[in-house]
Amino acid sequence: MRTLLLTLLIGLSPWCMAAQIYKWVDAQGVTHFDAQPPAGQSSTTVQTPSSPPPKPAAMPGSGALGDQKAIDDKVKKQVADQQTQLKQFCEQARTNLAQLQNNPRLREEVEGQLRRLDDAQRQERIVEAQKQIAQNCE
Repeated sequence: MRTLLLTLLIGLSPWCMAAQIYKWVDAQGVTHFDAQPPAGQSSTTVQTPSSPPPKPAAMPGSGALGDQKAIDDKVKKQVADQQTQLKQFCEQARTNLAQLQNNPRLREEVEGQLRRLDDAQRQERIVEAQKQIAQNCE
C-alpha cells in the first residue's frame, strides 16, 4: 500500500509543480505565496519554470571537459612512459642477475682499471639484484 501511495505521489509531483502560484502582500506588509488567490485582494502570478534550462553542449577540447580530457591524456601518457621505463629496468635487472649467477669470473671497471669480483662481492650483488627485481618487477 505504501509503495502504491509513494508511486502516485511521485507520478503526480510534476503536475503539482506546474500549478499557478500567487503572490500578494497583506495589510501588515507581509508577502504571501499560495496556490489559491486571496479573496478580495489583488495578487500577481509567479512564473515558475517547468524544467531547468538546458545546459549548453561543451565542444570537445574546450571548457572544463576539454581541460579534464587534456589532463587525463597527459596522465595516461606519463603512466605509459613509466611502465615502459619500468619494463626496460626489469629486463636489464634480470639480464644482470643471470650474468651474476652464471658467470663466476666477472670483472668491473674501477677508476679506469678492470678488477675481478670475488665470490663474496658476487653473492652480495646477486642478493641486491634479486631484491631490486622483487621490489620493482612482477
